[in-house]
Amino acid sequence: MQEANSRRSNRDRTEATRGELIAAARRLFTEKSYAETGTPEIVAAAGVTRGALYHHFADKQALFRAVVEAEAAAVAKAIEQATPRTLSARDALLAGGEAYVAAMGLPGRTRLLLLDGPAVLGRAEMDDIDGRHGNRTLREGLAATMRAGDLPKLPLEALTSLLGAAFDRAALAVDAGAPAEDYRAVLAAVVDGLVRKTSS
Repeated sequence: MQEANSRRSNRDRTEATRGELIAAARRLFTEKSYAETGTPEIVAAAGVTRGALYHHFADKQALFRAVVEAEAAAVAKAIEQATPRTLSARDALLAGGEAYVAAMGLPGRTRLLLLDGPAVLGRAEMDDIDGRHGNRTLREGLAATMRAGDLPKLPLEALTSLLGAAFDRAALAVDAGAPAEDYRAVLAAVVDGLVRKTSS
């Protein structure tokens, strides 16, 4: 029992250190940018040693990747919470889009996911991360809407990619100060325009 408790305690400490590094890195990356942030600043902000940093992450880019993955997962969680199974497929699609724009409003998030992410990790890796998180929820919503007969049978990956790009552009514009309600209204009209095609 004591050995099991010791393993759990070590695991808890390890996870806590990893979490502190990710939190400190997120704060610095959003305040200063990835390029302007050095690993000495990160370990100082996290209150750990350089050895602890390199125990958890191969380099600064690997730490940045973990930050981006955590942010993308948080966005996906917000979308899932806003789209319970009780909603119709169409309403879930609209609610998910609104939840995405709202979740991206967290300070620094658009910079991490839409600006620095592609620049540091490359478009292919960001697409892979998106495919596990935000774009996954969008793809699932579109597929459900098609299955319900409320959306025409279109190539799912292409539709997900194009609508996802529209939502990303809205998030960037809102982050830069554009009225969120304007972008929400247009995105809702786009979704409704697609949905209504089946009944016209």
